Amino acid sequence: MMPETLRDEELNPEIISSEVVFDGAVWDVRSDRFRYGDSEITRHYVDHTGAVAIVAIDENDRVLLIQQYRHPIRSRDWELPAGLLDIEGEEPLLAAQRELAEETDLIAADWKPLLSTFTTPGGSNEIVHFFLATGLSDAPDTHARTEEEADIRVEWVPLADAVTAVLDGRMRNALLANGVLAASLRRAER
Repeated sequence: MMPETLRDEELNPEIISSEVVFDGAVWDVRSDRFRYGDSEITRHYVDHTGAVAIVAIDENDRVLLIQQYRHPIRSRDWELPAGLLDIEGEEPLLAAQRELAEETDLIAADWKPLLSTFTTPGGSNEIVHFFLATGLSDAPDTHARTEEEADIRVEWVPLADAVTAVLDGRMRNALLANGVLAASLRRAER
């Protein structure tokens, strides 16, 4: 197989039934019954809006990380600025620009798509679109933060140190790992 032909293959089996079995505050759980080969299969999964993540890098090759409490893992983990695609019709780039400003009070002059990943394709349809943001400056407005976001810690970390922390297992957030590793590879290609 040629490298450029190596890609995921979309498949649309016949959906026999599909229903929301749990209507959540942020996302739902859906039950689908579908035909696959000679079988009828039922699968439950998180029906997710999708999300964006921002790898913001400054002129000193430092990446912007945020730390906040995440209840399911009972930890204040290090993350990239990120957020849901929860505004109907909003393009991922606009959502990324909005999230960077909302979470860090920064804007970026330059935006480039970095990668897109399915977070847990066996249990969720969530896709995250990553963007590389550079040319950073203060946003014209600051944002009030509540709940877990009220105590967000913002830190500029050398990109190489973030990569090392991921590879050493000291920072385990999947979006952070995907983003800093991809950004490091892209910057090495320059």
